[in-house]
Amino acid sequence: MASHHRPRTARAKYGEELRLRRTTAGLTQEALSERIVCSPTLISHFEAGRRLPNPDDAQRIDRALATDGFFARWLEDLDTKFVDHFAAVAELERQATEIRQFGLTLVPGLLQTDSYARALFQAYRPNHRREELDRDVVIRTERAHILDSPLRPTVWTMLDEAALRRRIGGARVMAEQLNSVADLADAGRIRLHVVPYEAGAHALLQSLVTLLSFTDSAPVAYVEGFRTGHLMDDPALVSASQTAYALSLGDALSHKDSLALIRAAAEEHQHAQQ
Repeated sequence: MASHHRPRTARAKYGEELRLRRTTAGLTQEALSERIVCSPTLISHFEAGRRLPNPDDAQRIDRALATDGFFARWLEDLDTKFVDHFAAVAELERQATEIRQFGLTLVPGLLQTDSYARALFQAYRPNHRREELDRDVVIRTERAHILDSPLRPTVWTMLDEAALRRRIGGARVMAEQLNSVADLADAGRIRLHVVPYEAGAHALLQSLVTLLSFTDSAPVAYVEGFRTGHLMDDPALVSASQTAYALSLGDALSHKDSLALIRAAAEEHQHAQQ
């Protein structure tokens, strides 16, 4: 029987070449990291194709490996359709074995419906064109294809109750969005929890967060704000993010009660449009 391998991405090829050139130069990941002033974990992510160096890092890699600008030039060809601060996360999502996401005021992008995403993109811009909205909606909603597999990745979704109540795109759009999330939970594809208003303050009240775990590499955490995002691979920061997630999860409703609350909220939005 023929074996099937996951297709190599451009990032994976970049990382494999970096590993080959590093080993040919007789350097360990730790030694290379010292020369380009970064963590060995980051070199590991580069070589696994999970992250790309920024242009300055690529130039330092070329100097350290005497590759005459090779990695800096190749980097220019690895353009991405995602905004800079999210591009690495989009790659990581596709390779994660487990995703734990928390939505503070919005349903996380991985679970957004077309209409919900469109309403958000429209609100973000003082001026917009339909073609731009169409493109951005497709880019965002295509991420949901990682849920096509019934088992991998394992996805935990925790929402603050605020994400259920703010009426993004109107009553119909909001009802559709919440029912879409509930359908995934009903089908057993995601584990769902809601932190209710009654919980008061909780550990993730200041930020959304995404935790990503992998088979052969250290976990990472991602937080996002206005036009910026921060991907963390420092073990202490990742551990702190995991602890905060666990604390908020402890304040959340059970999967069953969360599902019931989301269905009820969807029904309230549905009735509001009648």
